[in-house]
Amino acid sequence: MNIAELGDNVLNGERRALARAITLVESGRDDHRAQAAELLDHLSGAGRQSLRIGLSGTPGVGKSTFIESFGMMLTGKGQRVAVLAVDPSSARSGGSILGDKTRMERLSREKNAFIRPSPSQSHLGGVARRTREAIALCEAAGFDVVLIETVGVGQSETMVSEMSDLFLLLLAPAGGDELQGVKRGIMEMADIILVNKADGDLKSTATRTCADYAGALRLLRKRPQDPEGFPKAMTVSAVEEQGLDQAWNEMQSLSGWRRETGQWAANRAAQARFWFDQEVRHTLLARLDTASARAEMARLNDEVSKGRLSPTLAAEQMLASLS
Repeated sequence: MNIAELGDNVLNGERRALARAITLVESGRDDHRAQAAELLDHLSGAGRQSLRIGLSGTPGVGKSTFIESFGMMLTGKGQRVAVLAVDPSSARSGGSILGDKTRMERLSREKNAFIRPSPSQSHLGGVARRTREAIALCEAAGFDVVLIETVGVGQSETMVSEMSDLFLLLLAPAGGDELQGVKRGIMEMADIILVNKADGDLKSTATRTCADYAGALRLLRKRPQDPEGFPKAMTVSAVEEQGLDQAWNEMQSLSGWRRETGQWAANRAAQARFWFDQEVRHTLLARLDTASARAEMARLNDEVSKGRLSPTLAAEQMLASLS
């Protein structure tokens, strides 16, 4: 594979080249990892930046419907939109279970949109391990907005906030004790809470739910990187495409404020440091998965189980064998 040629094709916005590049960075093969590193280095000098929007929400809240309606609105405004949808993985094949692309039929046919479902492969945090690299590829390909849809709200669902410029939390009206269900941690990370399905019989309920969340947000300590009025709660209807323009205006207002005040650059720098740390940790763990490492682990396990070595000393010997 000619990496320089692939990189140039990605920079030219060729969709097939972008799809091939994402497949390459998602591969776990050692030779592919080396090629992926070369490709990302080749593209790093382009200096292109998209607005990265992370989106999480409880199962059944309508994330895919919202993304399709929101994406169609953005493409209608002349924006190029990439969607990275992280699906739960099949325990048998490792592939995506939900197949979000099949649920965004209109957006998938839009020439200014690109949709890429990726299996989470049991990676915690609601995103796939290589999602951040896939975002970098979409930026290099010239997309104006990159939407990152997570698997669904959970205790470890906040990793997406470490790779996005804005973090949206999508909730449904009359969802029971949802305020407790989503936990304070993810509430604190959300820049905008969108109460979806504000239409028909649920419209008044959605308005009350939005007011409840607005009140809850006022109880949280205001973050220094936020202007007055943020974080905020709003109502939208993905089905009737109501409230999407207003939500987009608020996103632009917040991202613009962060750019002007230097928060945008500081956040991106902090995220780069975070992912450097994560990559070092993952690489060290990967070195435990070689045949020689597994054999040494088995030997030391046997020594520990027989009481010949303490777990602490055995761990030190294992780590020493990796150096």
